[in-house]
Amino acid sequence: MVVSVLAAGLYLRGWTTVSRRMPERFGTGRLVAFMAGIASVILALSPPVDALAPVLLQAHMTQHLLLMIVAPPLLWMGAPVAPMLLGLPKPIRRWVAIALASPPGRWLAGLLASPVVSGAAFFIAFWTWHVPALYDLALRSDLWHHVEHACFFATALLFWRPVILPWPARSAWPRWTMIPYLVLGDLQNSVLAAILTFSDHVIYPAYDAVPRSQGFSALEDQAIAGVIMWVPGSLAFLLPVLWIVATVMVTREPDRMGTAPSHDGQSVGGW
Repeated sequence: MVVSVLAAGLYLRGWTTVSRRMPERFGTGRLVAFMAGIASVILALSPPVDALAPVLLQAHMTQHLLLMIVAPPLLWMGAPVAPMLLGLPKPIRRWVAIALASPPGRWLAGLLASPVVSGAAFFIAFWTWHVPALYDLALRSDLWHHVEHACFFATALLFWRPVILPWPARSAWPRWTMIPYLVLGDLQNSVLAAILTFSDHVIYPAYDAVPRSQGFSALEDQAIAGVIMWVPGSLAFLLPVLWIVATVMVTREPDRMGTAPSHDGQSVGGW
């Protein structure tokens, strides 16, 4: 949570500068979105929620949803690159700028920006950490629990970047390709949610071993976790699909009328 607070401070410091220089691009909405993303991370890692994670699968699943499908898109909607860089002290900012502008830095940034790489990283982290043996390991060890959350959060940031396409990012991929990209994300989410909801046995043995005072069994807790993952999780993937479909249709309308759409470097939808 300390890192989250530091990130919020850096962003706010940089935003106050960049919002004066480019008020049309960095309005209050950017600040609100980024701070809401930070708040989501802090909520997910807060002691009350974190303490319930080893006892209730539904609490642990709520943590994962906050870290994977709530916080990352909100953070990207804040267009954090410019504010975060401007928020750094000048000596550090200079070194970061040099590193990003170097050939290895540009190569790495291009690699991580690829939807193929980001989607694959997201899917691999998702299924790897939901393997029962590794999931139970994360429940038994604070270190591995932090590693699990770091993997989920980092790969989710990669996954959501080409969807939000935060300024000044551009994509070589047509915008409509984000539709199957998001549908595949929802598909894997729904598969695991269905497994948890309809399974006739407890998938993660650690939850069957803890004392229960909540009024429902480990199997019932697992089913509730599956529903939490299924309904809010699917909405988080499918609502952006509807938004992209609508924006793609709007941008194609000028073509049908014989007028070329404008390209001002902004992402579709103003994000």
